[in-house]
Amino acid sequence: MEITLVKTTTPKPKPDPAKLGFGRFFTDHMFVWDYNPEQGWHDPRIVPYGPLELDPASAVLHYGQAVFEGMKAYRGPQGEVLLFRPEQNMARLNRSNARMSIPQFDEEFALRAIKELVALEREWIPTAPGTALYIRPFIIATDNVLGVRPSATYRFMVILSPVGAYYEEGLNPVSIYVEPHYVRAVRGGTGFAKAAGNYAGSLLAQKNAVAKGHSQVLWLDGIERKYVEEVGAMNVFFSIGGQMVTPDLGDSILPGVTRDSILQLLRSWNVPTVERRLSVEEIFQAHAEGTLVEAFGCGTAAVVSPIGRLEYQGRLIEIGGGKIGELTQKLYDTLTGIQTGRLPDPFGWVVRVDV
Repeated sequence: MEITLVKTTTPKPKPDPAKLGFGRFFTDHMFVWDYNPEQGWHDPRIVPYGPLELDPASAVLHYGQAVFEGMKAYRGPQGEVLLFRPEQNMARLNRSNARMSIPQFDEEFALRAIKELVALEREWIPTAPGTALYIRPFIIATDNVLGVRPSATYRFMVILSPVGAYYEEGLNPVSIYVEPHYVRAVRGGTGFAKAAGNYAGSLLAQKNAVAKGHSQVLWLDGIERKYVEEVGAMNVFFSIGGQMVTPDLGDSILPGVTRDSILQLLRSWNVPTVERRLSVEEIFQAHAEGTLVEAFGCGTAAVVSPIGRLEYQGRLIEIGGGKIGELTQKLYDTLTGIQTGRLPDPFGWVVRVDV
């Protein structure tokens, strides 16, 4: 398939790189790709960024059949444009599709389209430390029929946003509230997929945590309400007794690309690393015994976000003296160094975009 291009006639001014925030500004163009049963995925195109026209009966508005991904493009030392493990995001998007009854797409073609869009918008990629061009692929159901069933038609889109730090705190440790009542996902549910509804259901708990003076929520499992799963929309790691522990994957935890990258880095450094069930009580006990050294969340948006405090059922603990841990800092520096081409890439993770 050929990707058609219609360039904007009204390019936008670039935002102040010192005031980017996260997800507030969008580039001049977007990618659009449609699906119907007769043609499959067809009519791929790059067009000017603009509003969508949806019928009020569109299935996505009523039944939430939607999935998305998050990835970034970076500027390298010589001005080159770099992506980080983008094939993993395309594979995960198709896994999300399978769970949400959305047709599979050609991953190589989708990645080609993303590269073409990023190359076109290369001047939007910020260059300051900690900044990047955020890439948001997403798919929505577009049938105009009210009925609880998979849609027959879909739209795959990609939009781009120059971004700074995800959290205002930057790399400073954040305060986290352990949510005792609400749950993010359950076994057999959609927790392993990047389904839009997963995030809508998390907003109330996050709002309550912020009202209590915290930045985010630590989610517990939906069955026993005792085992750690994710922190906000990120995977989570704890350094306990000389081991780096992270919850093992199940169908209630998102298999993060950053999580997998961190596990590979840690093992290459011979850091003892364990994937297993981890109860919140074990974390508090480890703190009492002095074996809880550091903790952090990880994901595409924030890369690594150190955890400085945890509150659970009226108990509040400080981790690492409220400062970023040595290993957390090393992971952040190494990951961002590889992503931006400032450090060697022994794993072959970085993909260069021809511009």
